[in-house]
Amino acid sequence: MKIKNIAFIGIPVTDIKRAREFYEGVLGLKLTEEMGKGHWVEYTIGNQTLALANFPDQWRPSAEGTSVALEMENFDEAIARLKDRHVPFDAEPFESPCCHMAVIQDPDGNKIIIHKLKPEDEKKPCL
Repeated sequence: MKIKNIAFIGIPVTDIKRAREFYEGVLGLKLTEEMGKGHWVEYTIGNQTLALANFPDQWRPSAEGTSVALEMENFDEAIARLKDRHVPFDAEPFESPCCHMAVIQDPDGNKIIIHKLKPEDEKKPCL
């Protein structure tokens, strides 16, 4: 068996309208596709797809479940925007040898990593 690529990253949500307000309004993602009578929406990020799904009988949100790391163009600006919007932080911004990260929660408690790799000349080996 050989895996070629990641088809999509899916995040379960309980209220698709509320989730879209967060992912589009707060995170600034642009809707790519809507399917299943609005129970499945997709956002293209780079060459990948992030999907939100509202199928509560089959797939429930969890703070310990699926997560995605979003690479930011400007980490400090992103953190300031999220704080201005009163987005809950599960982990305040911190620095590792190779990147800057913070962990936020969407309205269902799903964890989202806000991420920024350091430039090559500033990076040290990560664990």
